Amino acid sequence: MRDSDFGTRDKRGHWTPNKKPQRAPIFVWPAQPRKFLKWLPGYVWPWNTAYFLVALISWVFLTPDMARMQTFQWDWMALILLRNAAWTLVFYGGFHLVLYIQRHQETNFKYNARWPDTDNPTFLFGSQNAENVFWTFCSGVPVWTAFECGLWWLYANNHLPFLDFAAHPVWFVVALLLMPAWRELHFYLIHRLIHVGPLYHLIHKTHHKNVNPGPWSGMSMSTLEHIFYFSGVLIHFIVPLHPVHGMFQLVHAGLSPAKSHVGFDRIVTSEDSAINTDNYYHYLHHKYFEVNYGERRIPLDEWFGTAHDGSAEADEAMYRRIRAKKLVR
Repeated sequence: MRDSDFGTRDKRGHWTPNKKPQRAPIFVWPAQPRKFLKWLPGYVWPWNTAYFLVALISWVFLTPDMARMQTFQWDWMALILLRNAAWTLVFYGGFHLVLYIQRHQETNFKYNARWPDTDNPTFLFGSQNAENVFWTFCSGVPVWTAFECGLWWLYANNHLPFLDFAAHPVWFVVALLLMPAWRELHFYLIHRLIHVGPLYHLIHKTHHKNVNPGPWSGMSMSTLEHIFYFSGVLIHFIVPLHPVHGMFQLVHAGLSPAKSHVGFDRIVTSEDSAINTDNYYHYLHHKYFEVNYGERRIPLDEWFGTAHDGSAEADEAMYRRIRAKKLVR
C-alpha cells in the first residue's frame, strides 16, 4: 500500500490525502440516519474502545481501594503516577518505536517527509523528541495524576455527586458514549482561548514549536496548558457521574494525543491494509496555526469560519481571514 494511491506529495515533501476531512453526520440537516449509523461504529472502534479498555483495566486492577484514598498519601499517589507513566510509555513509545525508530513504513503516508529535528536550538537539548519527552513525563503525566488523585479523594470522601450503574444503567452507558464528545468540546473551548494574544505566548507557544509533529508532540505542552487541558474532568462537580467516567476521560485525554499527533495518515499493516489514524485535520492546525482549533464531530471550526480541509480554496479563505484581521488591527 503506497501513499501515492491515496494522495499527492509536493516538491517540499508535504503529502495531502485525496479524501478531504468531512463533517461527522451528527450536525447535518436534514438528518441522515443511514450515514449516522454507518459513521457510529468508527466513533466507537478502534480508538475509543482502546482508551476505554485501558481505563477499565486501570480502574479495576491498577487503582487503590477507595477507603485507602480518603487521605492523601504518597504511597497510593505514587502508584497512580507510575501507572500513568507506564501507559504513556506504551502508547507514545509504541507509535514512536514503530514509525520513527524502526521506520516501519519510512515516509509512506507521512504528512511531512522530514523527520523530527535533532539539531535545532529552538528545542530543549536541541532535539524535538527530547523536549517532547521531557514535557510529557515531567509535566503532562504529573498534572494528569494530580487531577486523578484529586478526583479519587473527592469521591472517596463523598464530595461529588455519584452515578450508580445499578440504578441508572442507561444513563451510565450514554455518559460513556458522550465522554469523547465532551472532551472534544472542552478541548475546542480551551484551545481557542489559549490562542488569544498573550495567552498564546504564555501558555501555548511550547506546543506549537512542533510544526512537524510526532507522537511525543501530543503532550509536549507547558504546565499551565496541561492544567487547562486536563481540567475537563471538573465536569464531575456538576454532572452526576461514576469514577469510571472520570477514568475514561482522563485516560482519553492522556493517551489520545499520541495518535492525533503521530504525523502519519495511516499505519500500514500489510501490503493491502492499514489503520487510519484520522489526524490530518489536526496536523493542518500545526501547519497553519490559525485553523482547525477543534475536531470534526462538533463542527465549531466550520461555524466560526476557521475550518481547513487542505485544499487550495481553504488556503485562500485562510489568507483572506488573516489579512482582514491585520487590517482591523
